[in-house]
Amino acid sequence: QAQLVESGGGLVRAGDSLRLSCAGTTRRAFSAYALGWFRQAPGKEREFVAAINWNGGSTYYADSVKGRFTISRDNSKNTVYLQMNSLKPEDTAVYYCAASSWVTDVQSMGVADDKLSREFDSWGQGTQVTVSS
Repeated sequence: QAQLVESGGGLVRAGDSLRLSCAGTTRRAFSAYALGWFRQAPGKEREFVAAINWNGGSTYYADSVKGRFTISRDNSKNTVYLQMNSLKPEDTAVYYCAASSWVTDVQSMGVADDKLSREFDSWGQGTQVTVSS
């Protein structure tokens, strides 16, 4: 089981950029996991944002963030990133990173985006992102 800690959240204005980071505890365990980012806005259910394979060779994004957000990972640093550009007020949420010990292809997880959280078994505590208009 991975232990994950998010950082990088904050208060920004619409159009600004922000990069979130999520660090794992050990390289050996971290590098074997598919990783993802989810977010939860006040009064709404948690939603999928992006995911990346264990080796960084494949990614998958929610339609709402395609072209604006980029997920990447550096296994040598036990870290996954979410680069967020052109931020909008509707991006305001608590952002969570998550790891899956069994997903092998993030483009073929076999469920709708709103059910993807079930494919991830380790979660961080979240970091707040607030985008003002």
